Amino acid sequence: MRLPNNRQCAVEGDGKKMDQAPPIRNPFVHVLKFTPLEKAKIMLMTVTLFPIRLFIAAFMMLLAWPFAFLASVGRSETTVEPQCLWRRLVDIILKIIMRVMWFAGGFHWISVKGRRALPAEAPILTLAPHSSYFDAIPVTMTMASIVMKAESKDIPLWGTLIKYIRPVFVSRSDQDSRKKTVEEIKRRAHSGGEWPQIMIFPEGTCTNRSCLITFKPGAFIPAVPVQPVVIRYPNKLDTITWTWQGPGAFDILWLTLCQLHNEFEIEFLPIYTPSEEEKKNPALFAINVRRIMAKALGVPITDYSFEDCQLAMAEGQLRLPVDTCLLEFAKLVRRLGLKPQNTEKVLQEYGNRARKLEGQKLNLDDFAQILDLPVSDMLRDMFALFDEHEDNCMDIREYVIALSVVCRPAKTLETMKLAFKMFEAEENGAVTESELAVILKTALGVAHLSVSRLFTAIDAEDTGKITFDKFRSFVEQHPEFAEEYLYRENPGLLHCGSCHGHQKKPSLSSLSSLTLQGTATTKTANGICPDFSDGAVDGLLKKHN
Repeated sequence: MRLPNNRQCAVEGDGKKMDQAPPIRNPFVHVLKFTPLEKAKIMLMTVTLFPIRLFIAAFMMLLAWPFAFLASVGRSETTVEPQCLWRRLVDIILKIIMRVMWFAGGFHWISVKGRRALPAEAPILTLAPHSSYFDAIPVTMTMASIVMKAESKDIPLWGTLIKYIRPVFVSRSDQDSRKKTVEEIKRRAHSGGEWPQIMIFPEGTCTNRSCLITFKPGAFIPAVPVQPVVIRYPNKLDTITWTWQGPGAFDILWLTLCQLHNEFEIEFLPIYTPSEEEKKNPALFAINVRRIMAKALGVPITDYSFEDCQLAMAEGQLRLPVDTCLLEFAKLVRRLGLKPQNTEKVLQEYGNRARKLEGQKLNLDDFAQILDLPVSDMLRDMFALFDEHEDNCMDIREYVIALSVVCRPAKTLETMKLAFKMFEAEENGAVTESELAVILKTALGVAHLSVSRLFTAIDAEDTGKITFDKFRSFVEQHPEFAEEYLYRENPGLLHCGSCHGHQKKPSLSSLSSLTLQGTATTKTANGICPDFSDGAVDGLLKKHN
């Protein structure tokens, strides 16, 4: 697979063409590299400034707790009490304490542009891009409500501070929780400004700020005016970004507190009032607000979504590379409506049809006929992913493999079994080294892949062919086969072996691993960045799938 030089069509959910083409850079990956001078600075700051700043930040959190507790006593979760003088005083004190905490963390000056709307003017604030737990700065500046998981209120100390801002809680144990959450947001949004504004990050997950991904509709379902708010971190060294692949939570905290100064900008854009059509169509409302915010930020927009994030970091024997084409493929599958409801049945049917073709090359019209779709610009873009030699030909077997990965990202062996079935020779049920290379490079979504070491290791008898049973047996004996045989033989294949997870205490040696490999080295389960729009997880207490 390969990304074509020119895409035929870049469209949004309303069918309109994008102002800018989608970015090739993976928005869920952040790679940090340091110069020798920067390494030396961080080493010095680690033993001098970092512990002082960490102590002050922790002390400020402890100092804020009694004020938040006092103001939260006797509060009702269904009604909002008048802001009497003492509550306003507590609000001011808490804002000052939080500002001192951020100042101690190196955020000495916070640049504010535009005017924040009143709750009666815009009951919902939509913030983007969402890239870090440092995005909590606007929350502490405004004391606006956010959407968080219900379990957060039971966390000692942090739970009290969270309850003070009157968040909308989402309960994972309640099947109707999401519906109730939307109803609560609507109730508050239509209160005429009685309730505090609700601050929502509509992207639903953290990215590296290279683009704006698909906005989730939760903030736009109430069909009320919203105020778009864009945030920027114009630092020379980006130690802020905390996304799916890259430095972990504690590493980001450590590296950021080791910087002498951290810049933060927040810009309140004009209030966006939805049209009648947008009130009936939250997706269209979200698309148009995103376009305005992207223009203000000067970044592209793309149809990558939270689901693509899950694909990129799925736990399986094969972890997708940073520059995989499968994110682009998954986006096109979604836009063309090709993701099957009965996944297993449809993939088997596609596999049987592909096997009968025996590697026969297909042109665009043939491809459209197999998928039962009309030829369109989006279909041309998908075809181009598999037309590696630009000769208007593709192998349908590669499409089936890619579709299997997208539909079953964690089921590596199931995808490999299907692939072997399509490629294997009838007489012995085996595949050659070149066929294995095609299978694996398609499953990883890359244009080139060497599998010589892996094939030689599996084909111990030197027959020149291997069966699926041999492959499965080898994988069972070598569960880290991709790490040992593929990534080492293909050094440019930066993979997802360092997704977020339980973080080790940072050290000077971990700085070395970060700079040389671009990501942390621990291999752990998937992690999700704080999602303030759908049951958030706390910044430093991230849960794992």
